[in-house]
Amino acid sequence: MANNLTIKISGEAGFGIKSSGIILAKTFMRAGYYTFEYNEYPSLIRGGHNTFQLNISNKEIGSATKKIDILIALNKEGIKKHVSEVNKNGYIIYNKDNTKFKKKNSIGIPLNSLAKESGHELMRNIVSLGAALALTNNNLNIASQIIKENFKYKGDKIVQGNLKALKAGFNYIQEKNIFNFPPLNKKDDNILIEANTALALGSLAGGLNFYSAYPMTPSSSLLHYLSKIAEKTKIVVKHAEDEISVINMALGAAHVGARAMIGTSGGGFSLMVETLGLNSITETPLVIVNAQRPGPATGLPTWTEQGDLQFVLRAAQGDFPRIVLAPGDAEEAFFFGSEALNLAEIYQMPIIILLDKLISEGNKVVKKFNTKGVKIKRGKLLNKVQLNKIKNYQRYKVTADGVSPRSLPGMNKGLYIANSDEHDQYGFSNEDSKNRIEQVDKRQRKLDSFEKIMPQPIIHGNPKAKKTIVLWGSTKGVALDAYKELSERQKKKIKILQIQYIWPFPKDFVKKILKKSRKILLIENNSNAQLGQLIRQETGLEIKNKLLKYNGRPFFKEEISKALNKL
Repeated sequence: MANNLTIKISGEAGFGIKSSGIILAKTFMRAGYYTFEYNEYPSLIRGGHNTFQLNISNKEIGSATKKIDILIALNKEGIKKHVSEVNKNGYIIYNKDNTKFKKKNSIGIPLNSLAKESGHELMRNIVSLGAALALTNNNLNIASQIIKENFKYKGDKIVQGNLKALKAGFNYIQEKNIFNFPPLNKKDDNILIEANTALALGSLAGGLNFYSAYPMTPSSSLLHYLSKIAEKTKIVVKHAEDEISVINMALGAAHVGARAMIGTSGGGFSLMVETLGLNSITETPLVIVNAQRPGPATGLPTWTEQGDLQFVLRAAQGDFPRIVLAPGDAEEAFFFGSEALNLAEIYQMPIIILLDKLISEGNKVVKKFNTKGVKIKRGKLLNKVQLNKIKNYQRYKVTADGVSPRSLPGMNKGLYIANSDEHDQYGFSNEDSKNRIEQVDKRQRKLDSFEKIMPQPIIHGNPKAKKTIVLWGSTKGVALDAYKELSERQKKKIKILQIQYIWPFPKDFVKKILKKSRKILLIENNSNAQLGQLIRQETGLEIKNKLLKYNGRPFFKEEISKALNKL
């Protein structure tokens, strides 16, 4: 039986491309398979061409492929745009009600007619799903159950219509059974999730109780999900009027003791930069999620890129510490949800999490998350008993580790001033040169303290290999998928260095690894090799061999496989 299958659904916005794709993804997940979703859509209010691509495997998978096995084209444009992507032995399902097309392995289905007979023309996407399941040797039991769950809130008439549409598409071509992907006898405790929702769940496990945001692709689903469950989880979720209000609200919430987080993309983060400086000088804990998309300005609002690394490292005037984290997939995003909240309170500084559209919106089958190891750590947040023992409370006390004892507004004997001026240890504005040096150095020592315990980068593959792939963020999935397909002999020669904790930069570890490597390949989804620049800045080593992509699309597995074979 084949191990991998790729299905792409294409059509006009409004055709239910993503909803039908999610049903398909859930069907294969419950059948025992792993999936990875990649979707494309233009930044239009209405209309435009949309696609949903689902890569399916009986092993864990974390990337999309350029080539596909089944193309479901709901309109003419779907064939025109994607026929070249279909594998030699692949199949094309098209709507013969409005399209004339003849090619080997093409199957015309009267989608409109069958959908109308089932209840409504809009159900043509469900008809096509039934056909795809027939091609893959699936029965309809799992998909039928998912349809019942998805459309239950619309009433029995809609549920029955969709079930009829699914069966109509299946029966039309059920004798084909071209791709052998029947349900497996597995009972994996898996879930289908993208990095945004995973991060939300991780942060909730880590004690999140305040979230504010202004909708901005691809961070919006964080706001949608948290607002949906806010009442149930008893957290405050604020949809603010703009990004400036977003960060100011969160800073105020964190100031009075909330575990606060905000979400945005590069353009929204630009508006937040002034308050980022206030965040630092007041030493207030705050987590900032930047789900990246291509810039500058509005750029490509609904596409993907890793273009904000250098920006978040240097945002806001002056020298001040921050920690920058870059999860590579949904599992890591879940972990960093609680980790970031802890780091924010332990070190009393902004923690920035870098995601990007590919993983922020791309659903993936993963093992169900385990929260047993999640602990809430609040650092030097004082309680009433501790504060009463302090005779002369100094909020910005100069300490060896750079972190000062923290009181909350309203606490007896914990009064201090928090403002945007440089201040003395009590918070009073102070422009004395000696005081300035003491406070700048104090804040900087927080990073020095964190560096001593900061987890080192992850090495995938053979740690002793002399050929090294260097990457960060979402390029992890595609690199690992390509690596798994190498021969055992090739695998022994290559290791993958994934940098999760990007700032402070683990310079000693990275320098040691790169100096021992004979060949190095840097993989980044941007045009200027931003991680490469950082490596050169911190280690003095320049990686000359770079694989960069910046057309708004992620790396496809074929591209990385080719690069690894060349290496």
